[in-house]
Amino acid sequence: MGDGPPAESTPPEAAPPPPLVIVLSGPSGAGKDSVIARMIERGLPVAFPPTMTDRAPREGERDGVDYHFVSTAQFERHIAAGDLLEHALVYGDHKGVPRDGVRAALETGRHVVLRVDVQGAATLRERIPGALLVFLTAGDEQALEARIRGRGDSDEDDIARRIEQMREEFAQAERFDHRVENAQGDLDGTVDALWAIIERAAARPGRAPLEV
Repeated sequence: MGDGPPAESTPPEAAPPPPLVIVLSGPSGAGKDSVIARMIERGLPVAFPPTMTDRAPREGERDGVDYHFVSTAQFERHIAAGDLLEHALVYGDHKGVPRDGVRAALETGRHVVLRVDVQGAATLRERIPGALLVFLTAGDEQALEARIRGRGDSDEDDIARRIEQMREEFAQAERFDHRVENAQGDLDGTVDALWAIIERAAARPGRAPLEV
């Protein structure tokens, strides 16, 4: 008596594609914080590991959520220990991306968004090959200058420094993988455009997990 037909085997489930690291950068006044806040509000499957800084918290900011707030001496110890993927002095304050925070965020399986300045984006391209670099802007240089002046939270010397840096940053836009315009009054449209870029990049076959 035969053993009957062989049992059908269930094919193993395909492993989910590895998450991306998205480096979101651009000039002052482009609205990077607003875009990230709206992504969080909309519940998109992304992680935002906080940046480390030695500046004092502003009203409403929370340690470990908005930033990791440390003293300048602590920040320098993290630099010496190699704990930061990149760091820079930005408008008089140190800012850096902790390596452990990015690794932990990737382990969640969600895409990881890092908000850094243009200088930091160039460093992260070297440190995380395969990262997706997106340059966020809000129109041309004249429109960005108007936004910087319209904030009302800086004196003229600070405004002049920010405008000069904005122009230098604008000159680096071509080094990014994508450019997204944050049009006035259409924040959801900006988020939609950014998310479409992320989804297309995530769908590319054969991507290997990122080394951080």
